[in-house]
Amino acid sequence: MCGNGGSAATASHFVTDLVKGASYNRPLRFRIMALTDSMSTLSAYANDVSFECVFVEQLKNFARPGDLVMGISGSGNSPNVLRALEYANSLGCRTLALTGRDGGQLAPLAQLSIRVAEPHMGRIEDAHMIVCHMIGYHFMDAGS
Repeated sequence: MCGNGGSAATASHFVTDLVKGASYNRPLRFRIMALTDSMSTLSAYANDVSFECVFVEQLKNFARPGDLVMGISGSGNSPNVLRALEYANSLGCRTLALTGRDGGQLAPLAQLSIRVAEPHMGRIEDAHMIVCHMIGYHFMDAGS
């Protein structure tokens, strides 16, 4: 999972919902991480290389072909999220994007794109959180 600003918080929140909420006391558990959560890693790459590579460089450590890489960008134009999905596609990962407005450059990069066709960033971010909760609750209910 990756995103910037409010989308970074959504990524982190969604990961928590799956790691704890949809995995606790279950034999099958989610292997998921928010690439937004290691401030020291993010700042090291941003300072020493570029902010554009902060997610790609982490994916080079952790992503495997067949994994799902999910990028969140309200504008659909966050360069670091774009680079992450480009890399994920080149590796043979499955890709999903949550975008807003017209989908930006991110929507066509993803194999599945969920676009909130709304100009207001706050509403876009709210809708993204709703989508993440719907996915999380689906898995929580499936395990009951």
